[in-house]
Amino acid sequence: MAFVQNSTPNTQIPILGPARFQSPLQNQRDVFVEDGSRVLLASMLDELQNPPATFELAGPRRQIFFNPTEIACGIVTCGGLCPGLNDVIRSVVMTLSYSYGVRRIYGFRYGYAGLAASQGIEPLLLTPEMVQDIHDDGGTLLGSSRGPQEPADMIERLQQLGVQVLFAVGGDGTLRGASALVQELQKRNLAISVIGIPKTIDNDIEWIERSFGVATAVEEATRALEAAHAEARGAYNGIGLVKLMGRYSGFITAHATLANADVNFCLVPEVPFSLAGFLAALEERLLTRHHAVIALAEGAGQDLIEGEVATDASGNVKLKDIGLFLKEAMARYFDQKGLEATIKYIDPSYIIRSVPANAVDSEYCLALGQHAVHAGMSGRTDMMVGYWNQHFTHVPISMATQKRKQIDPQSELWQQVLGATGQPRGM
Repeated sequence: MAFVQNSTPNTQIPILGPARFQSPLQNQRDVFVEDGSRVLLASMLDELQNPPATFELAGPRRQIFFNPTEIACGIVTCGGLCPGLNDVIRSVVMTLSYSYGVRRIYGFRYGYAGLAASQGIEPLLLTPEMVQDIHDDGGTLLGSSRGPQEPADMIERLQQLGVQVLFAVGGDGTLRGASALVQELQKRNLAISVIGIPKTIDNDIEWIERSFGVATAVEEATRALEAAHAEARGAYNGIGLVKLMGRYSGFITAHATLANADVNFCLVPEVPFSLAGFLAALEERLLTRHHAVIALAEGAGQDLIEGEVATDASGNVKLKDIGLFLKEAMARYFDQKGLEATIKYIDPSYIIRSVPANAVDSEYCLALGQHAVHAGMSGRTDMMVGYWNQHFTHVPISMATQKRKQIDPQSELWQQVLGATGQPRGM
């Protein structure tokens, strides 16, 4: 993905105050990250700016802001399920407990609702023993929910429990909520750190090359596409249609397509298509090869479906079911043409997002949790842990939520998809 920026962005991370305490990691590490260590945003020579745009390098600092033995920490998971949530919780708890010696760690249940004092949802007191095996399970030990809560209500709970570092695991809405909480904390002159850990199965948060859970989702999606291919080849003019996650960004669908060389059509939100153009291309495929596999992102083709627009508790648009729409449209089309066609529709979304993380994601989640703890203990706030140009970084939340990451139709990724599927460039 090319980095294009008209002006040098502000990548400075707020710090609650001077680091007064020596890190307890002194006996565990020989290398600490210096505050001046930076990671270039640009990856190509012709993208370099003057002065060059950089992120702060993530990692443990020699001096930290909080005295670990005197504070409590909290963690909250928000939004939809995603492989690796339990791995992140486990990493945060283990790092706080064993690396820093924090004695009280609260797990706020059911998202920001559990953090709001008025909701009356008691938090869990997390210990290494409680979380030692949770990475073997899908979902989240803490539960989750959608929708915002009043910052003042959440601050009341944090103060009741003496929480001075909060880790918020979630997507765009969660990060915005975390930043709103920081603004209210600053107004009250409260030294509480809020660290975001980006979670989006759609991989649509900027400034993080790959979100946790994506590798697992692509792996599971590939299995569904293999099943669709078997179904399609098992019938004359068989069609296997698989709907995958991807509200506005089709990364899972595109990468699963590349991981499965049997996909013939990859439909994503970033590349519009007409129903007539798609059906004509599908008909041509069936007339020549007598079977087809379609990988479909849930947010693709929404403009083709009539109906009112509704939103959920977080303000997200409720998507219309493009899978059922296409299935019915294909059935009508081939019936009117007098062509035999057998359509098998597979929607594995809730299965995919609730499975345990694979080895690649588990390793990644461990590092994200560790770096989040290092950042919080150093007194940084209003930031998320990113991964950019092969390094873990500190990214201002305001920068991470400026826009949604999407597939560029001119990118190498999409050209690979077109080459692998053989689908028309425009339909």
